[in-house]
Amino acid sequence: MTVTSPLIDLQGVHYAPEGRPVLSGISLRTQARRIGIVGRNGSGKTSLARVMAGLVPLAEGRVRIAGTDVARDRKAALAKVGILFQNPDHQIIFPTVEEEIGFGLRQQGHSKADVAAKVAETLAGFGKTHWASAALHQLSQGQRQLVCLMSVLAMRPALIILDEPLAGLDIPTTRQLQRVLAGLDISLVQITHDPHMVQGYDRVIWLEGGTIAAEGPAAPVLAAFSRRMAELGDGDDLTDLAG
Repeated sequence: MTVTSPLIDLQGVHYAPEGRPVLSGISLRTQARRIGIVGRNGSGKTSLARVMAGLVPLAEGRVRIAGTDVARDRKAALAKVGILFQNPDHQIIFPTVEEEIGFGLRQQGHSKADVAAKVAETLAGFGKTHWASAALHQLSQGQRQLVCLMSVLAMRPALIILDEPLAGLDIPTTRQLQRVLAGLDISLVQITHDPHMVQGYDRVIWLEGGTIAAEGPAAPVLAAFSRRMAELGDGDDLTDLAG
């Protein structure tokens, strides 16, 4: 009998940059297609995103995405997990759209011809063929975020992690990108402080102080999280304010 690895498998994850504990005892195994991670500022959400993408070293524990240890096998990780950061300018490296989309494909070892074909296919899929030679600095923030998403999708990972990718965008752009994300036939982990962003997701993880405060179906976890945030907001102790 074939044993299938869970899409996400985190075991005893501890992350402590420069000896400062940020994540402690994080364990999670799931095949869910839509996963939300909620928490206040400073709860460890972005650190967990980076850990799951294999971008930072662990103090203890193991992270496997679709069976790959993403911290130890970086080349294989490119085909398993992609990440979309909050600020596209923290992700963009190259001056033009086609160069940016092609970068990850080149890292995966595709030939020059394959890269060109996959870049063209990706742009065409979004109706943006005319963007190929566009200068990224001339695009809006929302357009640059879409280019970053296309760059990740071109590598066809099993999972995409979204680290508050809509923060700072205006309402029309947010709604447009939400439609794009909702239509993707791929597993997503969305990190947010806003419970409305992950309503209807399969699973939700609530992070508090670098640990899992609750995990399970979206409705009860989000209800508990919202109640707790309301309690903190209605209190008079300003020491509870997040940084």
